[in-house]
Amino acid sequence: MRWAWPFNAGGSGNRHKEGNRSPTRRAGPDFLCIGAHKAGSTWLYQQLDSHPDFWMPPVKELHYFDQLSRVQRAAHPRCRDERDLQFLEGLKSLGAEPGIDLENYGRLFEPKASLLSGDISPNYSTLSNEVIRRVVKYFPNLKVIFLARDPVERVWSHLSMEVHYRQIEPFDVTNIDEINRNLLRRGRSEE
Repeated sequence: MRWAWPFNAGGSGNRHKEGNRSPTRRAGPDFLCIGAHKAGSTWLYQQLDSHPDFWMPPVKELHYFDQLSRVQRAAHPRCRDERDLQFLEGLKSLGAEPGIDLENYGRLFEPKASLLSGDISPNYSTLSNEVIRRVVKYFPNLKVIFLARDPVERVWSHLSMEVHYRQIEPFDVTNIDEINRNLLRRGRSEE
């Protein structure tokens, strides 16, 4: 098993410069990041987005393979430059299609040029075997990063976020009945 990522994208400190694209390489993501919610995907996205060898999409969770990118986004995506604009326009038109279009999904990543890029959508960990087979067949060099976290810490983080965003009422964390009530509502204990 190979644990090191081959950083050969040629980022020379100017993270927004366009690289040279190999004409024989099919456009597409270099990796998909999947896994549990509240397991560090936002941190990973921010780290990769600030690294000179990466160009990350202006949207962290594309949700293309699970929802065809038809999701309500809480925040406006960044639009830092022409590459971001090209990506966002492509994502919008791709989301209007009735089914998965791997060729045009791959084209979303053309703005990366020779830099590394990927799709960080934790929900992809629940994709059907059929979708996984199609993606792997179309992007045979695709890497998969699975993020995991201690399950108890993850649940506490999730509950804390829900309290913070007022999705649930604050509760006494020393009262087991209140903890169970919040864990059991909407199937949270099974996440």
